[in-house]
Amino acid sequence: MKKAVAALFMSMVVCLSLMETVIGALHKVGDSAGWTTIGNVDYKQWAATKTFKLGDTIVFSYNKQFHNVMQVTHADYRSCNVSAPISTHSTGNDSITITNYGHHFYLCAVPGHCQAGQKVDINVQRVSSTLAPTPSAANPLPSPSMSSPSLPPTSTTVNTANSVGKAASSTLSLIKLGMVIAVFVLSV
Repeated sequence: MKKAVAALFMSMVVCLSLMETVIGALHKVGDSAGWTTIGNVDYKQWAATKTFKLGDTIVFSYNKQFHNVMQVTHADYRSCNVSAPISTHSTGNDSITITNYGHHFYLCAVPGHCQAGQKVDINVQRVSSTLAPTPSAANPLPSPSMSSPSLPPTSTTVNTANSVGKAASSTLSLIKLGMVIAVFVLSV
């Protein structure tokens, strides 16, 4: 009986580990400042403090009368060129789910805003872990590129994007830890 219970708990731990990779975190670009030119937000520094993964959602929150969001190539990001965007978002609360590895470059196309620093490079690196999920043959992930497109925006409202993602991840980690302890106790 103890072996059956231990096997059940181990199965649950594996399932929760997989769920954690599917759910993804929410990242509000610029945190409480949002997507703006006011307040000298350093988006390069903001992105450097985050770890982006597949399935994460990037939320651009801004006043749509004064800003927008364009996904662009690396060359266009560096030169603040807005003439050939990969995608354009303008709802004021754009949620973009990361679906592939590599750099995702975004900028504000309002004249002067990109030059003033309203641009961000979201870099999603491959995780080299034995527990990391691998793409299936039926649903392969696109290969990394410097200008990888994202899904179109949704109208999801996110007020506490960072705390929600962290809370979900912390809760799953605590559940997994509890299950591992329970399996150990039951197997002794």
